[in-house]
Amino acid sequence: MGKSLIDILREIKGNLSFLLSVFLIVNATVAKAQRRTGNVYKLTISEAVAFAKSENKWVKAASLEEHAAGEDRKDVYKSFLPIINVTGSYQRYSGLTLFTDGLNHASTSPRKPTPNAAGLGVDALYSIYNGGRQRALREEQSARSRLAKVNTLDQSGNIGFETASEYLNLVRLNELQKFITDQLKRAHARLENINALYKNQKVTKSDVLRAEVNLSGVELSMMQNENDIKIANQKLVVLLNIPDSVVIWPIDSANMPKPEMRSLIPLVETAGTSSYILQKAAENVDIQQARLRLVQSGSLPNLSFYGAYGVNYPNYIFFPPVDQAYAIGFLGLKAQYSISSLYHNKSKKIAAALRMKEAEVQREVYGDRVRTEINAFYIKYGEALTRISVNEHSVEQAKVNYRIVNTKYLNQLSLLTDLLDADNLYQESRFNLIKAQTDALGIYYHILYSSGNL
Repeated sequence: MGKSLIDILREIKGNLSFLLSVFLIVNATVAKAQRRTGNVYKLTISEAVAFAKSENKWVKAASLEEHAAGEDRKDVYKSFLPIINVTGSYQRYSGLTLFTDGLNHASTSPRKPTPNAAGLGVDALYSIYNGGRQRALREEQSARSRLAKVNTLDQSGNIGFETASEYLNLVRLNELQKFITDQLKRAHARLENINALYKNQKVTKSDVLRAEVNLSGVELSMMQNENDIKIANQKLVVLLNIPDSVVIWPIDSANMPKPEMRSLIPLVETAGTSSYILQKAAENVDIQQARLRLVQSGSLPNLSFYGAYGVNYPNYIFFPPVDQAYAIGFLGLKAQYSISSLYHNKSKKIAAALRMKEAEVQREVYGDRVRTEINAFYIKYGEALTRISVNEHSVEQAKVNYRIVNTKYLNQLSLLTDLLDADNLYQESRFNLIKAQTDALGIYYHILYSSGNL
């Protein structure tokens, strides 16, 4: 089975020269991968979005943070396992110096029962109950882990939307390049016709000069648009995280099928729960709730199970001490209650409760914002579809108008100004159509992102 275009693009980053040879093999068997000429790669908008969502650096950074949050969550769960310590020690004591009458009359004798001492032991502590602190910490870290996951999805969706926007911008510029090329041909042909008319003394020199100025303006527009294409391609390859030398050529055109209005209704209706910003707001509420329970646990008693076992030398349990090793251990329960928590935690509880309320209000605010935004985009999408229909009709009218005015001018029935105006109107109407088509698709991808489905 051959590699997909997404896989091929991933290999560009690692070894471009190796990719070129591999592509020749894949190209013979995989129709989908037959989209490369030199360093030009052809992509559909869905392929560009999918590749950017997996390979963009910002998405990778968010994914790393998600994994880090997952490890933090594991660490919290592990922190409530029993605490076990192993200790060992050895001491060699000097002689014991005794003083009488202040620091006078010193005498030295060996330490009894031996100058050596050693110990080896193990102790363990396990919290049985701590006022719900364990549960609160686990819930908070679990919410943070979910929040990191939503942040990754949000970053991925945002990059997907940016990629779609840049892709559509590149489509628009490429289409405009075609229009400018056609306009340049018309300008050359018009100048030749005007020169012929001028030689036959049917037009004045001002018409020739104006036609030349118009031709220079079109050539300048061509150069400007070529530069805009280079800039747009640079932005797109950065989003895709591929080498700058790669040139992306859009397969999809501005005239690609547009989703119907009714197909967007489920996205609009579910945006109130599926939107990334609302998912993050909900996780923030959970975090604040867990923090409130954590503060409340500080005013409750703690109960722990603990024990120890060890070997010590010499034996100081007996008196006098005995020069022998002994082993001993114990098991027990430890209860603790901080009376000071009654007044130390009072303001902390109030602050935590207020922050939880703040998070709930923020979630409501974000809900209103998402609902307003996505309804606005839905309305604008319908407007964009209507604008496409209107502009399609305008293009046909402008095209016919240009032919009529051009014929009139060649027959000296109209002015050159009228012809240039008709040419500009035809050019503008074609660009407006492409703009309306790409704007509609841009709104569609904005709806996908705002509803949490990109």
